Amino acid sequence: MGLKPNQIRRIEHIYRRKIPPQKVVTPELARLLSDLSNEIRRQIGVLVGRRGSIEFVIVGDQKGITIPDLSRYRSGILRLRGLRLIHTHLQGEPLTGEDLTDLALLRLDMMVALNAIGADTSGSIYSAHLLPDNPGKKVWEIDPPSSFSHFDVDFLKWIQSLEDEFQRGQRSIPLKGVKEKAILISVSKGNRENLENSMEELKELAESSGVFVVDSIIQRPQNISPTTLMGEGKLKELLVKCMQLGVDLIIFDQNLTPGQMATISDFTELRVLDRTQLILDIFAQRAHTLDGKIQVELAQLKYLLPRLARKTLALSRLTGGIGGRGPGETKLEIDRRRVGDRIHLLEKELEKLSRRREQRRSRRAKTGIPILSIIGYTNAGKSTLFNLLTRSQFQVGDKLFSTLDTATRRLRFPKPHKVVITDTVGFIKDLPKDLMGAFRPTFDELKESKLLIHLIDISHPRFPEQIESVEKILFELKLDHIPRLRVFNKEDKLSREEAEAICQKVGGISISALRPESIEKFFLAVDRKLWEVGTTRNRESHSMDGMDTVRLTNEDSFDISNQNWMMEARGNDGKPSYRD
Repeated sequence: MGLKPNQIRRIEHIYRRKIPPQKVVTPELARLLSDLSNEIRRQIGVLVGRRGSIEFVIVGDQKGITIPDLSRYRSGILRLRGLRLIHTHLQGEPLTGEDLTDLALLRLDMMVALNAIGADTSGSIYSAHLLPDNPGKKVWEIDPPSSFSHFDVDFLKWIQSLEDEFQRGQRSIPLKGVKEKAILISVSKGNRENLENSMEELKELAESSGVFVVDSIIQRPQNISPTTLMGEGKLKELLVKCMQLGVDLIIFDQNLTPGQMATISDFTELRVLDRTQLILDIFAQRAHTLDGKIQVELAQLKYLLPRLARKTLALSRLTGGIGGRGPGETKLEIDRRRVGDRIHLLEKELEKLSRRREQRRSRRAKTGIPILSIIGYTNAGKSTLFNLLTRSQFQVGDKLFSTLDTATRRLRFPKPHKVVITDTVGFIKDLPKDLMGAFRPTFDELKESKLLIHLIDISHPRFPEQIESVEKILFELKLDHIPRLRVFNKEDKLSREEAEAICQKVGGISISALRPESIEKFFLAVDRKLWEVGTTRNRESHSMDGMDTVRLTNEDSFDISNQNWMMEARGNDGKPSYRD
């Protein structure tokens, strides 16, 4: 049934009213809304600003009202909206679950329901508000009902006090020098132990990207929502938790479809990343050479292209922050056609780089010098070992993917023959396909290797899974046919017996890249492996330098007693530390 002209005019006149700033609602306005609502048999609501102005008048149906878009009002998850909703209920019911959901998702200052049945002048007021972080983990507080005439709250003092409490809770988390805080989320039906392990790695990735992880949430629902992964109720709880803790970034351990990312971002007004985007962000931070920057930008644009199909808040929130590095701010806003053109240009640049790499590989092949490539899971200590072997000082860091750009050096073995040794980017579980494609030229460098030195962090509790992940990636790259030597690093973190037992069980040798004296057995094992694959010449052969090349035997030894060499390997202060 439509509204009468007189009813429409009276509803429009509500905009002329103003509530004193210190009042939540006046008895007169509460009575007016209730009378009109009873007359037209529809719910009526008003959205009121902090100064008491009526910003919206909403007419719904008997069951509810539809709140308009509020994105222009105090955007930002760290603050309340600056609006309170006052609306009527026709059946005398208190606040509903839908009311409380709107309170949380829209971050309203207060949710108020007015109940007046017929001509009853002693209508009831029900109200609720969000809570800052608290030991009981309560999301909101529902106040006792009150009558229109006795609902007396100094709104200005009350709302200022509430926001102060929120800010104190947000400031209570130390940032330790990082700029952003995030909550990590995993939604899967998988084994809990596996999910916890994956979340631990996601935390390491986030911290490597400069994010302070405030909390981690694992949800194992019976049914996973195809649009938001987690249900609306869980999203509501997450939203309030983010506001309580001062967090506006959530990172999913699962890879999100373009639709899921857009829906979650629009629904919560949070910045949303998935595992792939986080890894791409780390790569963007680590890329220093032209090759690396081109490869990272190509991977990022290929990731973004399907997400530009519809304009959403998800992408604009990422501009210039975590997950938005690499292409730069302007490139995140360009249309699909321009992104496609840029991808085509980068692919051509990548082809040129590939040809140059191929020429370098061809020149190396002509010298007959065997190529050794250090591979392994990220943060296994590959760059530390590379620096020790070559006395280089490439940047290292105790975080994931410290090394992105490939480094290559010639290395003279204890006996006078040479090899070329290469330090490569680390591997990780579920390496993004776009990243694998963009870094194909880098991985192609491994094809010419005579030996892959698979470095493994023996101290890591999940090193067997890491070995499996590396082997899987080698298979996908069609590199599994190249001989491999397993080298367990960080033996100094275990007892000698434990390290020996693992090496015997899994197969390989153990070293410590922080202890130059442990490298002798590394050279012995590498030389023995090269001999097995037919690379090292025997004693009667002639080396490329015109010197006799002698295969190392158990009796041969590498003189590492030179203290200057050991100090140089350790660093200027002589103190070791593990880096990737």
